[in-house]
Amino acid sequence: MILTVTPNPSLDRTYEVPSLDRGEVIRATGERMDPGGKGVNVSRAVAAAGRRTVAVLPLGGAPGALVAELLDQQGIEVAPVPVAGATRSNIALAEADGVLTKINAPGPELTDAERELLLETVQRQSGDASWIACCGSLPRGLAPDWYADLVARTHAAGARIALDTSGPALLAALRERPDVVKPNAEELSEAVGRPLATVGDAVKAAEELREMGARAVLASLGADGQLLVSDQGAWFGSARVDAVRSNVGAGDSSLAGFLIAGGSGPEALASAVAHGAAAVQLPGSVMPTPSDLDPAAVTVTADLPADRELTEPVS
Repeated sequence: MILTVTPNPSLDRTYEVPSLDRGEVIRATGERMDPGGKGVNVSRAVAAAGRRTVAVLPLGGAPGALVAELLDQQGIEVAPVPVAGATRSNIALAEADGVLTKINAPGPELTDAERELLLETVQRQSGDASWIACCGSLPRGLAPDWYADLVARTHAAGARIALDTSGPALLAALRERPDVVKPNAEELSEAVGRPLATVGDAVKAAEELREMGARAVLASLGADGQLLVSDQGAWFGSARVDAVRSNVGAGDSSLAGFLIAGGSGPEALASAVAHGAAAVQLPGSVMPTPSDLDPAAVTVTADLPADRELTEPVS
């Protein structure tokens, strides 16, 4: 079982539009409504793969009730933490050329009691978990070291934890040595305080995160592929993608694929790349099923292409 923790979940509405023209009436060609938040998306991807998952998340108001209902419809067990504020609603506009515009609401502010109840719920649900995936931004009311506290409690209970967050929350959590951290290129650049122009730059940055406490780094480099750097070695993975339809939740699908495949080594990286590549070819934040995966399109190598320039360098 993979347990996910989403401190700031959302109700996500995705509209497919031909193009985004400011000040004009835009007629959508398709729409979806999904439970959102990075940890929620990991649970959705795990469930789509036919594996058991439990989602821990604070829920409030009518949007929160709808998130729980949608998760239940997808076969995901929900461990809700009731909060007074309403769960946020987000909007994504997906253009035909693959450009995505997202409008994310701030979400409710959690009280001290709600913050502690969230930690207690994770601890109570973690007994059967092979992995705990803690993902996304922190809502108002949670200090940047909240994830660090969660990592410490998780390790004290003997569980493994994967962390997908950024900024001060990521840096604070590194001191507690999370088993895996999953930054994208921008988050990786922010963590080390310098630009990334090549795959080699990303490898060096990942190694620095390990020096700061991360036991392994699974880094998403967008269209260029993914990196895995751990004490077992370093690998680079990429996949052929015929057409990008939406990248919403693709990174979360990658993390799910990584954890499903054991969470370490080149086989897990290959699974992460396959899941991410499949996700970007699906509409909205639809998560891939096993039939959507194309393992033959994935390449994983320990011969790192250090000089390869990133398609989207981070300045």
